[in-house]
Amino acid sequence: MPQPDLTLTPAGPALAPRYRETPRTLPANPYLRLFTRPGTRAFTAGNLIARLPMGMFGVSAVIMISAGYGSYALAGAVTATGLAVGSVTGPLIARLVDRYGQAGVAVPATAYAVLGHLVLVLCVHAKAPVWALFLTAALTATTPNTGGMSRARWAHLLRDDPDALHTANAFEQAADELCYMLGPVLAAVLCSALFPEAGTLTAAALFLGGVLLFAAQRSTEPPVAPRTSSGSPLRAPGMAPLLAVFLATGAVFGAMEVVTLAYVDGPVAGPVLALQAAGSCAAGLLYGRARRAARLRTCLAAMAALMSLPLLAASTGSLPALAAGLLVAGMATAPTMVTGMGLVQRLTPASQLNEGMTLAVTALLAGIATGSATGGWAADHAPFASFGFLIPVTAATTAFALCAATGVGRQAPLRS
Repeated sequence: MPQPDLTLTPAGPALAPRYRETPRTLPANPYLRLFTRPGTRAFTAGNLIARLPMGMFGVSAVIMISAGYGSYALAGAVTATGLAVGSVTGPLIARLVDRYGQAGVAVPATAYAVLGHLVLVLCVHAKAPVWALFLTAALTATTPNTGGMSRARWAHLLRDDPDALHTANAFEQAADELCYMLGPVLAAVLCSALFPEAGTLTAAALFLGGVLLFAAQRSTEPPVAPRTSSGSPLRAPGMAPLLAVFLATGAVFGAMEVVTLAYVDGPVAGPVLALQAAGSCAAGLLYGRARRAARLRTCLAAMAALMSLPLLAASTGSLPALAAGLLVAGMATAPTMVTGMGLVQRLTPASQLNEGMTLAVTALLAGIATGSATGGWAADHAPFASFGFLIPVTAATTAFALCAATGVGRQAPLRS
């Protein structure tokens, strides 16, 4: 309890006691310490609500369109159209966020994207012409990079505390993994238990509500920084080779997902694949407690080595061995992503931080699409069942080779 301070004044004892506040003891857990800062709990809660639908929209659209039109090929093509257009509009929206602030851009961009999803639901329900589905999917591509905006807030709040920023980046990566684990499951349950459009409608409501809650937390929003460069963050030294590394890394994720689903081919495929994300989530939380960040090439070397475990397990034909291999292989994912995103934050000018991180996400998505297509081809034409698992190993090795050859990360000194 605070103790009264009866300090003497020239007229005698102070008429009213003043109280000394006992210094608050910060939690020992570095993650709990993050949320002792004012406003961090509120913006994180809003961002997590907004981020969960990112794992729901794709699965929901595939289920909804395939149920309405009887074609998985059409469903896949429509969702791919949205991703393709988003790869172009994403960096542009992020540039507007950097220039005009998160709240001023994210809310209208989200409202427009949600409107596109609702129109897509109406088109499917009314059996609209196929061309209308593609056009409407393109309208959903104004989705802002919610994870990037959250990381930008941490980078602003913790700009003078690199240890805490490392922990915050690890937390964000673990949150990404959790959302992409739970999102597809929630979408599938809603679409099957209620009606095919339920997943998209729920995701749209969560997305809009989460962004509104996130944007309302103005005290933690980074101020608009004066632009120090009129060009793209791609011109920052080391940024282009880093994006090439992200592209190859994305191919690891895309290929692993498709070849695992094709190899397992059954109701347990989803849970088996989720083990990779679970391993990544656990490793990310542990990595965030480390007092020193590893170099990116060290993380990529570990990823290249661990991605061989699913290949070895699949060659035995044992499903439990494959599940264990995916769990362990996933443990290299989060440390790699945390280190890579940390480099993006250090290489990109503060006035272009959202755009820089969105470019990294765009490179990852392009790699995922490439890996998915390559993995799908291997699943149909491979000479033996486990052949497809060579692709993630090759992609991870390529990412490591690119990093080592270009010296990515040497421009940004490590924390000590």
